Amino acid sequence: MGGEREAPPSTGSEPHPTGRVESLWIAKESGARPERRDSVEVHTDGVEGDRYQLGGGHFQLDVCPVTLVASEAVEAVRAETGIDVSDGRHRRNIVVEGFGAGMDDLLEATIAVGNTLLRPTRRRPPCAHLEELADADGLASALKHRGGLCCDVIEPGRVAVGDSVSIRNADPRTAGAEIADRLRERSNTEPTNGAGDRASGRDQPHGR
Repeated sequence: MGGEREAPPSTGSEPHPTGRVESLWIAKESGARPERRDSVEVHTDGVEGDRYQLGGGHFQLDVCPVTLVASEAVEAVRAETGIDVSDGRHRRNIVVEGFGAGMDDLLEATIAVGNTLLRPTRRRPPCAHLEELADADGLASALKHRGGLCCDVIEPGRVAVGDSVSIRNADPRTAGAEIADRLRERSNTEPTNGAGDRASGRDQPHGR
């Protein structure tokens, strides 16, 4: 069916944050000025028409099919330095809002972006090449720790401006902590029957 996939129920005690796609960008070749798009098709090897999907990216060997950056990071850089890269000079494909400047909750999670499933695997630090193309001294430093995320494509699909962004499966570390929290809560709420255990000879060892 062509509609949005139904999200499964959250596995944690607290709901995961949600966000939206603020803007979309491609650059057709290395060094080309980024172009805004209302929607894009995402394939396993990248965003259709983008330099990396076409095999001509500056860092082509560093496989990174799709890149994200936070609108909160773009706005923070503008507020702190006066450098405005909302015109796409951040050189990331998808600008999302709702997860904070560093997008920490998204790292190593499986996320639904429009009709695609992505997995941010690592940070995409800014570099001198980005700063040179943007013609903005200090941009790389300003984007430090908030330069975006590099994503693998789990399931291709279409993404449009305004689409929702949500966490389908938390990263393994967070998911493990949530399971431990639920087990701890269950243990604290279950009634104990010490007398019955002693009567039946089922004394529990200390520290269990």
